Amino acid sequence: MNEQQIISGCKNQERSAQKALYEKYSRMMYGICLRYCSDTDAAQDLLQDGFIKVFTNIQSFQDKGSFEGWMKRIFINQALENIRKDKKLIQTTDDIQNYADTIDSSTEEEMHNIPETKLLAMIQELPKGYAAVFNLYAVEDYSHKEIAEMLGINESTSRSQYVRARQLLQDKVKNYIKENS
Repeated sequence: MNEQQIISGCKNQERSAQKALYEKYSRMMYGICLRYCSDTDAAQDLLQDGFIKVFTNIQSFQDKGSFEGWMKRIFINQALENIRKDKKLIQTTDDIQNYADTIDSSTEEEMHNIPETKLLAMIQELPKGYAAVFNLYAVEDYSHKEIAEMLGINESTSRSQYVRARQLLQDKVKNYIKENS
């Protein structure tokens, strides 16, 4: 089945098309889930919730733009909805200048030498709000204004959480490199 046949079959609630869709995209969507969840069980739950939402809302896909992009947005929004429900997103508006000087650009180069699974684990260890903002800004390429709207926070909060997340990640990277040198 090609993508168009899968989408059409899913719109007609055909189990074989739903299975094909899951098999084609589950690995990629699971990667998104892992970036927003602190453990694999939570990521599995998010994956299941995301696919339920995809199957429930597939009629709204208008064959305009990327289907993969449409699905990614559903999974990201589902993850953000879970974070908003959890109320663990830290509401701070600390002056970003207090943290900007602590960012070390050489750490970014060192990150390329760390296995991807280890970096993912480091991101998952961040506080939920920091991890969400980091993923949305650094990975998904949203602006701080867009992130603020998505999460219901101030733009300055998004910026400060990103800077703090980056600082925490850099510390984790430095410790990892020190321990594995």
